[in-house]
Amino acid sequence: QVQLVESGGALVQPGGSLRLSCAASGRIFDINAMGWYRQAPGKQRELVAAITNGGSTNYADSVKGRFTISRDNAKNTVYLQMNSLKPEDTAVFYCNAEIRSGAVGFFNDYWGQGTQVTVSS
Repeated sequence: QVQLVESGGALVQPGGSLRLSCAASGRIFDINAMGWYRQAPGKQRELVAAITNGGSTNYADSVKGRFTISRDNAKNTVYLQMNSLKPEDTAVFYCNAEIRSGAVGFFNDYWGQGTQVTVSS
């Protein structure tokens, strides 16, 4: 019923920038929180940034000041602007969203397929 499609991952040099996007589609009534997670090889998935439907944000300490999360509610899309990228940012980035499909009902968690971000010289 609902899917999240991510794009924007690439190989970039240290200090470079990338902008990830994640668009939700399908039967969507409204979206609560949205966020970005990442998982590096051999590591657990961790929260990178999250944004509520009211626009409040939360960032991992490792990315604060470098990454910016934003959302376009009209497009059901969340973005992650990543600047000053470091090799340790290398990971698969996953989009997450809390979505309900009707005016009555509960929110379900949905995940994108992941997009690879590689920071290397």
